[in-house]
Amino acid sequence: MRHFLDFEKPIADLEGKIEELKHLSTQGDLNIADEVAKLQGKVERQLRATYQKLSPWQKVQVARHADRPHAQAAIDHLIQDFQPMAGDRAFADDAAVVGGLGRFHGRSVVVIGTEKGATTDERVRRNFGMARPEGYRKARRLMQLADRFGLPILTFVDTAGAYPGVDAEARGQAEAIARAIETCLAVRVPLIAAILGEGGSGGAVALAAGNRVFMFEHAIYSVISPEGCASILWRSAEHARDAAEALRMTAQDLEKLGVIDGIIPEPLGGAHREPVAALDALGAVIATALEELIKLDGGQLRAERRDKFLAMGAAEA
Repeated sequence: MRHFLDFEKPIADLEGKIEELKHLSTQGDLNIADEVAKLQGKVERQLRATYQKLSPWQKVQVARHADRPHAQAAIDHLIQDFQPMAGDRAFADDAAVVGGLGRFHGRSVVVIGTEKGATTDERVRRNFGMARPEGYRKARRLMQLADRFGLPILTFVDTAGAYPGVDAEARGQAEAIARAIETCLAVRVPLIAAILGEGGSGGAVALAAGNRVFMFEHAIYSVISPEGCASILWRSAEHARDAAEALRMTAQDLEKLGVIDGIIPEPLGGAHREPVAALDALGAVIATALEELIKLDGGQLRAERRDKFLAMGAAEA
């Protein structure tokens, strides 16, 4: 059963009518194909009108949609012969971070992603995609492995942020994130990052300090969640809508600011409606970027990556 967001009620009503008509057509000899086609046309027009003018807060809701393709879905669809690797060789394995070796378009790569999970049980097991220090240390270990063997790195980010629990802080959460960012900037292989849904704070940057950073059309990427920002500035999460406007966290805003390198178009109605088409678009963008980056040597890749991030936010003379 499709899950509709609050602002999609007109679309939900139309699709409900379509289902009713289809049900009726199985009860007798009625030919309702023309009426169904008309309603489907209305649905498409309503989707187009709605998704062409989404507010930042509405994009937050789309980015968090439970049916959006997550990191594991991207790996399953785009990576062949994937061999997962576990553990940080220090404390434990973190199910919020998935990673391993595989092939992308026939080329060996290392893949790392933050995974929220699809079912309730899986979301709990994966801590809703919020990694602990061992998750970031696992990611760092995989990046160093890629660097050692000259393998490009692909990262898929979808997290509200790093886990803020006491146990995570006790095991050095800040240090683990900082080291992961340091490793992103230090490796001498191509690093391509994609924000699939949410890109929250340092928990996202730890895997996204790449040569190329892409975002899905309705994804978000910010230093803090709208609710967290509202709680700090307004002392109430009820102002999350206002915070989303102020944070400039949409792909369109971030491309203008030079924070990301490109936007991956989503199917009409969002990636959650047609995840396979969305992942195909993601694969095409990654393939193009990778063909450009593999022509550069290790020194150039590292220098370009560092210069790119140092230039962000620089004041103009």
